Amino acid sequence: MHPLINYNSARELKAFLEERNLGMRKKFGQNFLINPAARAKLLDALALAEGDEVWEIGPGLGAMTAGLLEKGAKVTAFEIDPAFIGILREIFASRAFGPEAAFRLIEGDVMKTWKKTSGLISANDKTSMEELFLLGNLPYNVAAALLADFIENGRFFKRLVVTVQREVAMRMSAKPCTADYSSFSVLCSSVYKVTPLSIIKGASFYPAPRVDSQGVLMELLPEREEKGKFFYPLVRALFSSRRKIIKNTLSSFAASVIMKVDNKRGSKMTSAELTEYVLNQACISGERRPETLAVQDFAVLSAILEEALSNG
Repeated sequence: MHPLINYNSARELKAFLEERNLGMRKKFGQNFLINPAARAKLLDALALAEGDEVWEIGPGLGAMTAGLLEKGAKVTAFEIDPAFIGILREIFASRAFGPEAAFRLIEGDVMKTWKKTSGLISANDKTSMEELFLLGNLPYNVAAALLADFIENGRFFKRLVVTVQREVAMRMSAKPCTADYSSFSVLCSSVYKVTPLSIIKGASFYPAPRVDSQGVLMELLPEREEKGKFFYPLVRALFSSRRKIIKNTLSSFAASVIMKVDNKRGSKMTSAELTEYVLNQACISGERRPETLAVQDFAVLSAILEEALSNG
């Protein structure tokens, strides 16, 4: 615990913020995890070794940052709030400079800054790219969008531990043929093994949110097939009309991509013909609905579609 702040006390956190004339910004979704046992479980789930490099999303006042540094991690923290940025620089100043610097702070919206972040990895070295870890108490309003942005842009991590709204956690780990199964479920499970962790009640936070949160562990799959250019767009398209049979939605999607692709043989296949061909080749009934399809089904459909279009 840092001498400036008692991270375990809502009363003392409130007094610290008031002393510095700082308020909580609702638009940033700021809730501090004041339960030390919950913080310890999340940190333990990352299973870090000395010297591991971690991206931390939304460090706030640095409670989890301090825990990461105590475990010997090298931390790159992404913080959007200018007031908290100043406090983080003050608290971790001694860890931010010199040859053994273990703390680096990236200012601004992580959705806009993560792609520009350099110095930790080589864009051409996939091995090193996948040796990074991620920890984050993610704001409810951006959690799904941020994780999807990482995955769709090939920014994979060896292991992630995130705290999200329980509803989001349920979607992340949902299986086919369940109510919570969605395009986001497919997105997450296409790259990671997703394991729900403990439910964290509102009383564990300051300010206390009105909904429950949940930790989620995401471990990078050791063997992953390369996803074609149609995989993620196809998943989103099919789930956009989840109550429709996939034959109808796939036909609409096929029509949209046919318009963008030149047929090398000089003749045009209709979207209905292309849909029938893809479904037959995949041995998947067009009468099924998207929530019944597993990740591999989506992968097969997108691969056959891409091959059919490239071959005319």
